[in-house]
Amino acid sequence: MANDSHKRVIIIGGGPAGLTAAVYTARARLEPILIEGMDAGGQLMTTSEVENFPGFPDGIMGPELIANMRRQAEKFGTVFVSGHVTGVDLSKRPYTVTVGDQTLTTATLIIATGATARYLDIPSVQRLRGHGISACATCDGFFFRNKKVFLAGGGDSALEEAQFLTQFASSVTVIHRRDEFRASKIMQEYARNNPKISFLMSHVIVDALGEDRLTGLRLRDLTTNEVKEVEADGLFFAIGHDPNTGIFKPFLETDEAGYLKRQPDRTATTIPGVFAAGDVADNYYRQATTAAADGCRAALEVEKFLLSQGEAH
Repeated sequence: MANDSHKRVIIIGGGPAGLTAAVYTARARLEPILIEGMDAGGQLMTTSEVENFPGFPDGIMGPELIANMRRQAEKFGTVFVSGHVTGVDLSKRPYTVTVGDQTLTTATLIIATGATARYLDIPSVQRLRGHGISACATCDGFFFRNKKVFLAGGGDSALEEAQFLTQFASSVTVIHRRDEFRASKIMQEYARNNPKISFLMSHVIVDALGEDRLTGLRLRDLTTNEVKEVEADGLFFAIGHDPNTGIFKPFLETDEAGYLKRQPDRTATTIPGVFAAGDVADNYYRQATTAAADGCRAALEVEKFLLSQGEAH
């Protein structure tokens, strides 16, 4: 692929949003290039079994689902580029995308770079991700039926996820480093009235225990400095996500949390021909199915935009 290669559509991101956009744009004969990035497949690559993606009644492993979507996009002619996007220029059309030492130009751009869930920066936590440790209760809560589960966080989303987990777990213990929650009073009331939920305030996680799967946690009481170990079948993090929007911020508007802003009921951004799909612009749903739906919407909007510019063929 030549450095001066020009495409009608470039997709950045190889998760469900990017891959679905690739399927649709490729079937529309738009010959998309999809830049996968260093973490091809996104968050599904660290998810064990996916049981809530339509069409798989027996569930499917996250990496297998991504591999299937990738094959489907490739079947219709998507060209995949492995590498990290180091820069973009969205100041004028055609837009420029830099991947390593390659510079590509494109008539339209679909940004599907996703968001990265925050985990504690502890080696054992990173090692056990997908093996008892998760950052998505709605994705993985089902696998912890009748299990003893802990959840780290203190905002509304944390207490919402704690409530959700009580549908499956035998107990849910919320760990929070402060002595009071940031969550709204009503969410605190709901959580405290749930007999399955208990609280460890002013505590932090020091270590995650277990070789192949989480078996326990080492915790520090910040009030007494005492360190203790507790048995745990599962640990969920609800301490936020970081949208992967850094290189786009000079050109595109973001909300307070850093997520890309879009036009109402659209995937279109404020720049004509630039679209955002999936978790990079979604701070609410953050599901593989909603990301895939966003990818479809973005692809259809790209096709209509190119038609309006006389550039679809």
